[in-house]
Amino acid sequence: MTKIITVITLFICSLLSGQTQFEQGMTKAFGLWKEGKNTEASAMFERIAAAEKNSYLPNYYIALINATAVFTEKDKTKIDLLLTKAQDALDIEMIKDQSNSELYVMQALIYTGYVVADPMTNGMKYSGKVMEAYAKAKALDPNNPRAVFGEADYQLGGAKWTGVDTKPLCAQVDKSIELFGTFKPATPFSPKWGLERALEIQKTCK
Repeated sequence: MTKIITVITLFICSLLSGQTQFEQGMTKAFGLWKEGKNTEASAMFERIAAAEKNSYLPNYYIALINATAVFTEKDKTKIDLLLTKAQDALDIEMIKDQSNSELYVMQALIYTGYVVADPMTNGMKYSGKVMEAYAKAKALDPNNPRAVFGEADYQLGGAKWTGVDTKPLCAQVDKSIELFGTFKPATPFSPKWGLERALEIQKTCK
């Protein structure tokens, strides 16, 4: 009996220490990212992803860091590398789970990176894919604020060329801000970004 209790105790302790290591690693990676150390943060998330196969979050954040870096990067060669790295990380999680709304939001963001990097070449090629990814994200979770906002934001970005009516899109931005207000992340590390950008776009709508 004592042996059984010892085994169970050791098992629980190993679970707790594993979880603590995951939490410590994630916190450290977020800290690096916040300091603007994108490469170091991405590398830290890669190490966590290699050790923790059951959480989509480390690969998700590798994708997010690299995809968002594209919007301020001017070097075309670096942009391709960043987007490839983002896509590779996302693909690992997409193979495991096609029912996660956040993964489709991330896919849309990567496609958007290609459009922003080279609108003339990639606009026609990727715009439909962006909208398709957001549609899937919304179908899986209609209350995901990042899906609702991202779709509207992308269309607003192209409105000056497409001539589309922006009023319904601005209404979707307002809706996303309401959803951000009620959204509860599943874990402390689950995606919760997007509100600041939504508030900025809401001002331009006004």
